[in-house]
Amino acid sequence: MNGLPLKDAPQAASDPVTRLMALAGRDMAEVEALLTARMASPVALIPELAAWLVNAGGKRIRPLITIASARMLGYRGTGHLALAGAVELIHTATLLHDDVVDESELRRGKASANHIWGNPQSVLVGDFLFAQAFMLMVDSGSLDALHVLSRAAAIIAEGEVRQLAMVGDVATTRESYMDVIDAKTAALFAAAAQVSPILAGRPDKESAALYTYGRELGLAFQLVDDALDYGGLAAMLGKNTGDDFREGKITLPVALALEAASEDERAFWYRTLRDKSQTDADLATAIAILKRHGTLDETLAQARGHAARAQSALEIFPANDWTAALSALAEFVVDRAY
Repeated sequence: MNGLPLKDAPQAASDPVTRLMALAGRDMAEVEALLTARMASPVALIPELAAWLVNAGGKRIRPLITIASARMLGYRGTGHLALAGAVELIHTATLLHDDVVDESELRRGKASANHIWGNPQSVLVGDFLFAQAFMLMVDSGSLDALHVLSRAAAIIAEGEVRQLAMVGDVATTRESYMDVIDAKTAALFAAAAQVSPILAGRPDKESAALYTYGRELGLAFQLVDDALDYGGLAAMLGKNTGDDFREGKITLPVALALEAASEDERAFWYRTLRDKSQTDADLATAIAILKRHGTLDETLAQARGHAARAQSALEIFPANDWTAALSALAEFVVDRAY
């Protein structure tokens, strides 16, 4: 099994995501067409609001994983296109709902949909996209893949509810936080990778390996985001630096800092995160505390560990251009922090 041949592949590109997008260009063009078709509606607000978010500059990492995994395995059908579209619609729907919950005003450097159209509209269009995602899952013709993605959607919702309950909870441990991101972020990455071997009828060990690849990649992705939120790279993230801090979210850098906090530091976290009594100078103080205890570096070290485990999960597959691209993607997820 050598995977499908790659034609007209570029010799160089700026980063692994760009290279992977170019390698999967024909398939991704089909996925984009599916997304456009599924956003169509006689209710004008639906395609307008959905297109605002879908076209806001996301890298399409999750559907790319589905496409690349299928091609790595030599899959020659078209069901992977519907599944990749479903993955992206699930992701988009969750973003709409997340921005409402977080009261966000920015998404990828642009005004968020809820900030422009309102919270009720964003929630309802998110529901519409979820429904369209499930229709695409059915179109793939695989009940097993439908089961994997529908289960992931339920797990994501559970993770978001758990994170909401943890806002301002300074008793949050590193273990409980990792459980949350395993659900709210890693579950969709894992499902995006796992559906391809299921669709291709590959052995269970390959399905398990790609599940591990996606899950570990998702954990690395989220941990890097956690560190970058305190790292001053808002332009890269398309978000305001310190959003997590202002929203009272206990992410891994903060959970680690709380473990090592002095009495004064603990009082600071209680005031700013639990009580949400913040001044303009508090974000800088929070960053200084995190750097003092090395928790940003520790968070990124954990992210590198998860990325390495994602790469290791690919070792059971024969080497081909798709395998190399997926491995490089794991490196990129961490490298974007530097």
